[in-house]
Amino acid sequence: MNLWGGRFTGETDRKFAEFNASFSFDRRLIFADLRACKVHAQGLGRAGVLSTEEVGSIMRGLELIESKAAEPGYLESTEFAGSEDVHSFIESRLVELIGQTGFKLHTGRSRNDQVAVATRLFLREEAVRIDEVMRIAQEALLDLAERYAGDPLPGYTHLQKAQPILFAHFLLAYFNMLARDRARLADVVKRVNVMPLGSGALAGTNFKIDREWMADRLGFSGVTRNSLDAVSDRDYILEFINFAAIAMMHLSRLAEDLIIYSTQEFGFIRLGDAISTGSSLMPQKKNPDSLELIRGKAARVIGHSTAMLTLAKGLPLAYNKDLQEDKEALFDTIDTLSDSLIVTSTVLGNIELDRNRARAAAITDYTNATDLADYLVRKGLEFRKAHEAVGQIVVYAIGQGKQLQELTLDEARSFSPLFEDDVFSAISLESSLAGKNQIGGTSLEQVAHELARARDSIKA
Repeated sequence: MNLWGGRFTGETDRKFAEFNASFSFDRRLIFADLRACKVHAQGLGRAGVLSTEEVGSIMRGLELIESKAAEPGYLESTEFAGSEDVHSFIESRLVELIGQTGFKLHTGRSRNDQVAVATRLFLREEAVRIDEVMRIAQEALLDLAERYAGDPLPGYTHLQKAQPILFAHFLLAYFNMLARDRARLADVVKRVNVMPLGSGALAGTNFKIDREWMADRLGFSGVTRNSLDAVSDRDYILEFINFAAIAMMHLSRLAEDLIIYSTQEFGFIRLGDAISTGSSLMPQKKNPDSLELIRGKAARVIGHSTAMLTLAKGLPLAYNKDLQEDKEALFDTIDTLSDSLIVTSTVLGNIELDRNRARAAAITDYTNATDLADYLVRKGLEFRKAHEAVGQIVVYAIGQGKQLQELTLDEARSFSPLFEDDVFSAISLESSLAGKNQIGGTSLEQVAHELARARDSIKA
């Protein structure tokens, strides 16, 4: 049953009807839509548009639909394949159950404000679930960080060895990224949580419904203030997908780091069998497919962000059917982000750090060169001159096939008379790490503090 038709005398083209239909995907909104329908019926009753008996009949019908919709496979039945969308599906079932009174439910309401309120209710609930799986991913990062709290590995810039850091410090960087993502999500929810119901098709409604009462019943923090904007606004979906794109970018970066660290060339981490696959041809292979899929799926969500901006950029006020395309992008974004977070948590629980290899790599290839320059600064040399002197020492050490800590004191003094017996303790791995003992640094003390602080933050 269509929610329109009186204006038309001809039949809708079958192919266009299929092209126009959205029930195959927007049926996912059914429970949110039913919840809004119940409150709308009550609102019509409070306004005197429906009698108490009519409201009761509609409520019972909606509850029956809700009960049936919860049955596995019910909404996928071929019996409903011809439904135009979830809204017409609900009305058709309601009329079947309670008769002509079911047609009264749509009084003072358009599909435009109906879909807007259902989408907001749906997204608000999904945001709570996404936040929880994101918190679980943060916990997985902390679990791994605490397991290897004192273990070093090299830090990189430009994918070149730079300075020693703690593995826990590396993991806390991603914890902080997810913390920002969760803060962004909470901010998005503030704008999701505004009720458009009562805006009608574009101009509002002629019936004296109490929109603020309905908003309160549905748990919204307020009502939209302009009916034109309310039915055409998809900023909240754009913002959510943009939040998700940033979060997926963070997961992709983590995946990339772990892929690199698991290669034979780096060998800092070992991936468990639970998160790896093999090759159909090469028996020795152990591939990081879990991480590669996360990295790949980030592209999907980033693509949805671009698609939604492109979709919305040229739409005149108010509603246009183009906006039907927001649902599949939103649903796929939710599913992709959620699944990627869950798999990320699983990956983090199936990783082992090769402590010896990571430690050896942390103090080779001149990662302590900055510490050597800082040593000269503490002896009174200007940093720029210290930087130049150590650069020359590195060139010399490379030529000799030695690490900085393997040079003799006489070799070091040939570049500066400021070097003394304490220079080698100053550029040891332990000193390099311990020296970064300011807030945000990679010293054992600072990292332990940040681990405890991070634990407290996700318990709050």
